[in-house]
Amino acid sequence: MQVETEADSGDTLDPNDTARLAADLRLAVGRVRRRLRQAHAVGDVSLSGISVLARLASDGPDSPTSLAEAERVRPQAMASTLALLEQRGLVHRTPDPADGRRSIVAVTEEGRAMLDERRSESIHRLSTVLDEFSDQERATLASALPLLDLLAERL
Repeated sequence: MQVETEADSGDTLDPNDTARLAADLRLAVGRVRRRLRQAHAVGDVSLSGISVLARLASDGPDSPTSLAEAERVRPQAMASTLALLEQRGLVHRTPDPADGRRSIVAVTEEGRAMLDERRSESIHRLSTVLDEFSDQERATLASALPLLDLLAERL
């Protein structure tokens, strides 16, 4: 499938040109991410914080070390993220029953509520724009979602 890119106004993208595809994909995903992020208030929870909350909400309580590995960040960065989330009451720590030297982090009800609110805002913004797309455009986006998930897993 050949796709027109906004950057080339009329040029078609050769899907075999992986360097250009990667550059265009990075640009498009970055724009979507920035536009969604712009809708949130200054001082709001960071994207890394949201990612950790979402992981804890879906996968359940976990250790800071495991969270750092899953999020592909250094343990020090995860410690900072968790400290901010804990200060805001969005996560809480308990001693690991199997190893008292470790802690287990879990999302709080306040954290779940904030995560739901953020998701609702983003989903509403995306839905409003997607309503303007044609059925074929929405189908194309829907068919790309499994590939985008696979891409994210492999990065």
